[in-house]
Amino acid sequence: MSPLRKKIPLYTRPEQIEGLKAASRFNAELMDFVRPHVKTGTTTEELDRLVHEYTLDHGHTPACLGYHGYPKTICTSVNEVVCHGIPNKRPLSDGDIVNVDLTTIVDGWYGDQSETFMIGSVSTAARQLVQATFDALFVGIRACRPGGTVRQIGHAIQMSATDGGYSVVREYQGHGIGQEFHQDPGIPHFPNFASNRDVLQPGTCFTVEPMLNIGGWKTRLDKSDGWTVRTMDKSLSAQFEHTVLMTESGPEILTLTDDGPQEGDTLA
Repeated sequence: MSPLRKKIPLYTRPEQIEGLKAASRFNAELMDFVRPHVKTGTTTEELDRLVHEYTLDHGHTPACLGYHGYPKTICTSVNEVVCHGIPNKRPLSDGDIVNVDLTTIVDGWYGDQSETFMIGSVSTAARQLVQATFDALFVGIRACRPGGTVRQIGHAIQMSATDGGYSVVREYQGHGIGQEFHQDPGIPHFPNFASNRDVLQPGTCFTVEPMLNIGGWKTRLDKSDGWTVRTMDKSLSAQFEHTVLMTESGPEILTLTDDGPQEGDTLA
């Protein structure tokens, strides 16, 4: 008996597409709002407060707060933290890299994205990792096409990362998104053969969010808080993420910012 096909939601009606775009537009606005504050001396807890207040002041809902018990509005993953870092009182220091991950609910629709910021003067190795991860994000997005498979995304990202000497985290992945935070299809960032069955039809909305490590790809979950994921070997990790809508003509990135880095940029 052949395995059951996944039921991937498709958003093709104008009101659905506008819902996705409105949520993503606000989420990108939120990233630009917090951007100037991601600097030396600011605590990640302060970043969380700023994002929380801005979201509520605009009548929207922080998606992460309370999600499966998560205690904060945003995720802030510093240095060897791969993802799901909980904001705390530690000030950001010169040389840190920090991923800021934002998700917002706007009128029942979700927008989701993240960026890795370089704090002050970072090492050459850290800068090269962040650049490679940023580049891999767009390599993955541009590899997908209407009617293509999810595996094409992972294959392209894996090739890009390997060319730079980096490993790709396998235990966490991108995901479908819409009126639910996480839904089908899952988006592995390596060429998982099971993803050949997941077809990106027009109307599929999903995130691409590669996590690249300087060292090995394996991770460990902190038992102390049940959320923070670190590299197993304590090497640096970086991540970038966009929400993408597949259209008849190809992938459309919904969470592009006005003030942040754009495709093809060399990061400062």
